[in-house]
Amino acid sequence: MTHDPGHTPDREPPPPSIPDLDLVRRIGRGGFGEVWLGINRATGGLKAVKVVPLARGGRKVDPAGREVVSLAQFESQQIGRHPNLLDVQHVGRTDDVLFMLMDPADDVSGKPATNDAAYRPATLELRLEQGPLAADECLRCARQLVAGLAHLHAAGMVHRDVKPSNCLFVNHELKLADFGLLSPAVPQLSRLGTVRYMPPDGRMDLRADVYAAGLVIYEMLTGLPAEAFPRLGERAREIAADPRLAQLNRVALAAASRDHHARPAHAGELLAAVDTAAAASPRAAGRFRRRAVAAAVLVAAVVPATLAISLLLASLSMSTTPARRDRPPEVTAAVVPATAAVVNFITEPLGAAVLIDGTPYRDADGATSTTPVTLPVPAGGHRVTFQHPERGTLDAGRVNFDTIREVIARWP
Repeated sequence: MTHDPGHTPDREPPPPSIPDLDLVRRIGRGGFGEVWLGINRATGGLKAVKVVPLARGGRKVDPAGREVVSLAQFESQQIGRHPNLLDVQHVGRTDDVLFMLMDPADDVSGKPATNDAAYRPATLELRLEQGPLAADECLRCARQLVAGLAHLHAAGMVHRDVKPSNCLFVNHELKLADFGLLSPAVPQLSRLGTVRYMPPDGRMDLRADVYAAGLVIYEMLTGLPAEAFPRLGERAREIAADPRLAQLNRVALAAASRDHHARPAHAGELLAAVDTAAAASPRAAGRFRRRAVAAAVLVAAVVPATLAISLLLASLSMSTTPARRDRPPEVTAAVVPATAAVVNFITEPLGAAVLIDGTPYRDADGATSTTPVTLPVPAGGHRVTFQHPERGTLDAGRVNFDTIREVIARWP
């Protein structure tokens, strides 16, 4: 669902007629219908009402028919209620529309929905306009999203439209919404959905939902749009310093891999990976930093900088976790096609150019990439060097990008 900021009264078409409800304001719209804020005439309670036009005249496409099929499959699989799936409380039909009644989302302020003209439904899309989520909030929302999705997958269903605008907050809980594209989990090629959250191979199976969820988690982590994946932007340093966020980033990398088979097979596996990330101790970040600085200072006094940085990298477990295939998905989170790897480069101080085998890495515009940055690099072993305008050159030695997905370096 996309938020609708509203229209002036002279341009607003009259609302559809729904039994026992007064539709007072359109609050969202999607590819096949609109969402209205409705008031129950008997109780005065608020409802979110999704309205989908019925096919009429010579119209070839019946969007309401698609919704009916999806909802029928939803009910036939006895999916039932889940705290992270938006509950469809009633489905009805008039001569003109199919309609569904649901609880309205909270207001963007965090307060309950109201009939005030300023009411805006709280979606993850709007929340992300404020920037990345704080660590605890990010982990909580990631888990809630994936838990709802895992419930669908366990019932053999694919959502096919996982995205921030379809994640609503109701009573401060994230709920996955909009089941209009729901379908059985059978292999199929399809372009139905939202293109930016669809895997490049177009295979809309369970792994397609995992791919979309990985991109949504990436957006929660970085505050960047899905198109920026896998760059970490201004939050790279904070992610590297917090083992929970570093692990969650690996989860997102695996889930949104372009390689279909490198992703977790279903949302249940993805949920286990998210839970592992949440279980990492945030207090360990300070220990990692202190241990790394101590190692750098001790070694710098007696050995060349190349060896110092090599030991420093070895002391940071978040920088050297192997992507072993016999481990759970949360550990193999950065598996990518054999011809390339996606690696985070972070230095202290920031602003260092990244050189791979002596060649500066440049972006699509030809500008030299500087830390913090996430780059696609050749797989296998390569020499990594950093050049800082004030601190000079630091040789990180030979790094095996088949197993290492983060290189963190500090000048002694």
